Amino acid sequence: MKIALFGNPNTGKSTIFNMLTGLRQQVGNFPGVTVDKKKGRIATAQSQHQLTDFPGTYSIFARSLDEQVVKEVLTNPQHPDYPEAIIYVADAANLERNLLFFSQLYDLGFPILLVLNMWDRAGQKGLQIKLDTLQSNFPAASVVTANARIALGKERILKAIDELAVGQRAAFHDTAFQALQSDAEQTQNSDERLQKIRSLGLVTEAPSKISNQSTRLDRMLTHRIYGYLIFSAILLVIFQLIFSFASIPMDFIDGLFVRLSSWSAAHLPEGVLSKLLTQGLIPGIGGVLVFVPQIAILFFFIALLEESGYLSRVVFIMDHLMRPFGLNGKSVVPLLSSVACAIPGIMSARTISDWKERLITILVAPFMSCSARIPVYTLLISLVIPKIYIGGFLSLQGLVLFGLYALGIIFALGTALLLKLLVKSRTPGFHLMELPDYKTPRLSNVGYTVYEKVRVFIFDAGKIIVAISIILWALASYGPSSREQALRALHQEQNYQQAEQAKQQELDNALLLSESYIGHFGKWMEPAIAPLGYDWKIGIALLSSFAAREVFVGSLATIYAVGDDTDTQKRLIEKLKEEKTDKGQATYSLATGASLLVFYVFAMQCMATLAVVKRETNTWSWPLLQLVFMGVVAYLSAFLVFQLLV
Repeated sequence: MKIALFGNPNTGKSTIFNMLTGLRQQVGNFPGVTVDKKKGRIATAQSQHQLTDFPGTYSIFARSLDEQVVKEVLTNPQHPDYPEAIIYVADAANLERNLLFFSQLYDLGFPILLVLNMWDRAGQKGLQIKLDTLQSNFPAASVVTANARIALGKERILKAIDELAVGQRAAFHDTAFQALQSDAEQTQNSDERLQKIRSLGLVTEAPSKISNQSTRLDRMLTHRIYGYLIFSAILLVIFQLIFSFASIPMDFIDGLFVRLSSWSAAHLPEGVLSKLLTQGLIPGIGGVLVFVPQIAILFFFIALLEESGYLSRVVFIMDHLMRPFGLNGKSVVPLLSSVACAIPGIMSARTISDWKERLITILVAPFMSCSARIPVYTLLISLVIPKIYIGGFLSLQGLVLFGLYALGIIFALGTALLLKLLVKSRTPGFHLMELPDYKTPRLSNVGYTVYEKVRVFIFDAGKIIVAISIILWALASYGPSSREQALRALHQEQNYQQAEQAKQQELDNALLLSESYIGHFGKWMEPAIAPLGYDWKIGIALLSSFAAREVFVGSLATIYAVGDDTDTQKRLIEKLKEEKTDKGQATYSLATGASLLVFYVFAMQCMATLAVVKRETNTWSWPLLQLVFMGVVAYLSAFLVFQLLV
């Protein structure tokens, strides 16, 4: 069967999905929209089924694009994702509110399984649920209890799927509700359903300690002063750990690719393919994979915060901060998601019902420093920021990384304020949310998140990096006929003839690269970027990284590897430290490095993000305006920083 997984947000629906499917899952989009769709395979005692995880929804009545997708699937039997059965996940500790959407699905006539998740939390909160009363009011539904966080209830769910009932049943409330059109009719229907659910008396409550503990924690974590300080401290610790813990696996991966490239140069037969492999593909791919440990650490901590329930508290306290800037608390989720990647961050803005707030969120989301910037940040920080500790424990490099993220946030809010004044609103927005219970993070769910994010990063970035590495290597390895003439002229110079063989090889490589096709193009654009402290090699890397920011590192690795046929190749960072300008000064000085860091904080540098903004706004006007604005800000900021530090 095609089984749909539904439920309110924060009910453990994704945990149920992971528990049932394991790694047998894939992520895509629903047809025609950019709403995420997760599918997986599950095996019961009798057959195999396809399970689709739908966005968390409170009602079939659509208020956002996510909810619109759910409504279209449920009310259109011709839709390719129209389900044959439904698994509905409810939070047992908040049962009555969760039953609103369940009752609507029940009245649509689908075979349906109700999973009362977080059953242990309900008991800890002193709640007693009358399962007999629940079953008698929804006789056609199967009801099972589960605690997916510790993998309890899986076998009960699989058994219940095999026993799902198909056929006619009496409606719980109203079989005609799906035809309701006006907001007033929908609100009335929902109110009537909630009143009927509450009248059943399904839940009785006894005093418990857990509610008092949550209240005490919330007073501190959502405090108007302490709440922001705690969140800032957590972020600072995360960035410190990114630099501290990731260095060992990063050095191992970096050394591995250097040895692989050296071995390939020493053992593979001479030829074009050998040079492409040793000077193009291996350095390009290795230059990005080396940053996987840092990305994994970042996603690990974000997943921990989300699993624990703390991230919802961040959304809550940020609502007060966001409103003066034309945003609301719901904007925090897209902005925080953009720390991983702006693309899902922008797509998650669909949950914002107000058009103006949604548009502003979409336009400022790329200012948040995404994971694709981490390879650029960490390479440049390691290159120009000394590895020292303030007070013996605060890494200066970690503080700079924290400052770059803070700079992006500050400018996102400033741009939002500007857009608030320029974009006219149709209706005032509002933000309604719930705070889930605090939970001990389940490491398997955190692991799934890290695995999925790293996998997407490697393969999505990998395809771009391989293609660009091949193009860059070809453009850097070949040139016009004048290149050969320049090489012969170099060989006739007395200084060249008197130099050692290693020095001659270095001079040959430098001339061949500068006179190649990519060298000519880089020098053509160099006057425009020279005021920022960049040479033509940096310019080529900047241009190629418009496909994806992390390509900047891979491009530098490819450019500096061209012509290096020795079996003692150096790490990229060592090559960059040794790079000199025509005047004999370090190419990657503090001024140049800081200029590049600021440039990448502000520049769009991502074709995929532009495409998603176009799709979400249904026009090229906003993404083009966004591209120009961010480009101008990046250029001017980088220029100012370089001129101040040079």
